[in-house]
Parts: sequence; C-alpha cells; structure tokens
Amino acid sequence: MENNFEQLIVWIDSDELNYLWGGPAYQFPLTADQIQEHYTKPEVHPFMFTVNGKPAGFVELYQVSDSECRICRVFISPTFRGKNLGTEMLKLLVMKAKEQYKCQLLTLGVFSHNQAAILCYEKLGFISFTVEKNSREFNGESWDLIRMQKKL
Repeated sequence: MENNFEQLIVWIDSDELNYLWGGPAYQFPLTADQIQEHYTKPEVHPFMFTVNGKPAGFVELYQVSDSECRICRVFISPTFRGKNLGTEMLKLLVMKAKEQYKCQLLTLGVFSHNQAAILCYEKLGFISFTVEKNSREFNGESWDLIRMQKKL
C-alpha cells in the first residue's frame, strides 16, 4: 500500500478535499507519514483500485467489530469520475467485507452536501439511519453527517 501514498497525496490537493475525504484524522497537506501512521492500525484495511493498471480509486474498510465494518475515505480519481466506477469499486468492497472479513453489517458516514456519494450508496442498498446535524465544521460552515447502513 505504501507505494500508493504518493497517489493519495496528489489526489487530495486542497484543505477542503482533505477534510471531506479524511475528516479530522488528517491535517492538510496530507503526508506519507500521516497515512502510514493511520494504516499501521490492524483494524484498518486500505484498498487502491486500478483500471487498466492505472490508479482510479481508493477506499478504506474499518473493522468495527467481528460483525460490523465501516466504509471510509472513498475517493475516485478526477480522471475516472462519471464512469460509474464508484459503484463498481464499492460493489467489490461489499463482497470483500462479507467474504473475507465476515461482516454482517456495513456502515458509513457521508456529508449531506455530497449528493453524488449519497446516490451511489443508495443505489447499492444503503439506507440512512440518522443525521448528525452540524456534526463537523469547515471554514466556519457547519456540515451535517448522514449515517447509512446495509445488512449483508
């Protein structure tokens, strides 16, 4: 995974995108040291997705418990957006979560203004179960966080 750190650093090129993608776990600018520290945790499973050998997307699976995993840090390269790759990448992740990690419940959090992501998750069968109003703040603007889940 380490050889993909530089790709993440290139993709996450603004303070707002860094916060949207990584939440409070990362400071901007993103560095290899920050990423390395996060991915040394045994419950964190990062995946870089490629198309024809080129990095196209990234996602993290976080093992919450023996039966629950959380989808985190979903990102599609600007070059590959609009090609339904997010849906395809997440379908593969859902299979991996069920088969390899034995997850029975997948959860995630998505900011309410990220409508493209919400539509993608709904297409995959995720349902909203709570909204955390004013959950995060960025540059003086409050963001609501929608919690979603899917039983496997």
